[in-house]
Amino acid sequence: MTCIASVFKASCLFVLLVAVACRPINRPKVFNVQRYGAKAGGKIDNAKAFTNIWKSACARKSGNSKIYVPKGTFYLGGVEFVGPCTNQIELAIDGTLLAPANPRDIKNDTWINFRYINNLIISGAGTLDGQGKESWPLNDCHKNPNCPKLAMTMGFAFVNNSRINGITSLNSKMGHFNFFSVHHFNITDVTITAPGDSPNTDGLKFGFCSNIHISNTHIGTGDDCIAILSGTTNMDISNVKCGPGHGISVGSLGKNKDEKDVNGLTVRDTVFNGTSDGIRIKTWESSASKILVSNFVYENIQMINVGNPIIIDQKYCPHPPCEKKGESHVQIQDLKLKNIYGISTNKVAVNLQCSKSFPCKNVELYDINLEHKGVTGGPSTAVCENVDGSARGKMVPQHCLN
Repeated sequence: MTCIASVFKASCLFVLLVAVACRPINRPKVFNVQRYGAKAGGKIDNAKAFTNIWKSACARKSGNSKIYVPKGTFYLGGVEFVGPCTNQIELAIDGTLLAPANPRDIKNDTWINFRYINNLIISGAGTLDGQGKESWPLNDCHKNPNCPKLAMTMGFAFVNNSRINGITSLNSKMGHFNFFSVHHFNITDVTITAPGDSPNTDGLKFGFCSNIHISNTHIGTGDDCIAILSGTTNMDISNVKCGPGHGISVGSLGKNKDEKDVNGLTVRDTVFNGTSDGIRIKTWESSASKILVSNFVYENIQMINVGNPIIIDQKYCPHPPCEKKGESHVQIQDLKLKNIYGISTNKVAVNLQCSKSFPCKNVELYDINLEHKGVTGGPSTAVCENVDGSARGKMVPQHCLN
């Protein structure tokens, strides 16, 4: 009986293994863009072909879809990909998507735009080439109210549970990636590149977003490496290299009446190299809204020849003179800065200028070591206005907290 039972069990196990092995694998349907009408070579506009491919991939009723861009250069005019889609959809880019060099050939404010989509994946070793060089001299909006509208490279609006992995964004006309009302989004192993003198080429820009994770990403631009705007909460940034650029900036905030709180930011294990700023919070002096900026942690951050390694500016005025109507109404509180070290090119390495009406609260400094090496001599210094907090451990420069 024992032998019969053993044979029966072995037979059942064999049948089970065969059944599992024979079960069909749910692979996504692949839409190779060249097989569906797109032409490489960098001269023919593939916008219509890409839009039609997207519609087919998005509308599949069973199984996931993968749109594949093989190696080669695919010229693409302004295009918009709209959901909702039935299942997960992936845009895998191994080639180059080439934007029009003439900014007037993109009619919308974003070159490649995704809206109302869940479970979206952008992947591959390819490149988004914004061809921004021709556009940058036109960017004079700080002095010309009739300046031309320039397009962001890639935008996401109302996109959730999604991710970007591996691609490169090159020479955007304006910002590289823009996120609005995006939730649960991961960004990993992305490279963002534009010259340090290219105007307004922010790397990653977020507004009204939540649960964002950014890691292992290299950003070099002519503006903020990462810009965190109104209504953004629960953001984790790690292992980012920033430079050139204006650092990781929260703000500017307070200019508009409908702004919302910014809460829950962690920046860790990050390097700023040759940037004008490092850790930066900026609010307009004469605020139109009363909002709260709170629960920030900055930890294990290296500054390599950074102009303003740590700066809170609640008198933000990008193009003086600015009209002054009063103090900022943005409340900043509960900030921890730990193990921030390196070289400041400005003598003032820690600059905390907070609002007189809403002083900064509970700013904690732990082990700050920022030496000064610049044109003017002398050790680094700290400046504090209207800020309450505490300091522990090594402190270079000497802190000025109340």
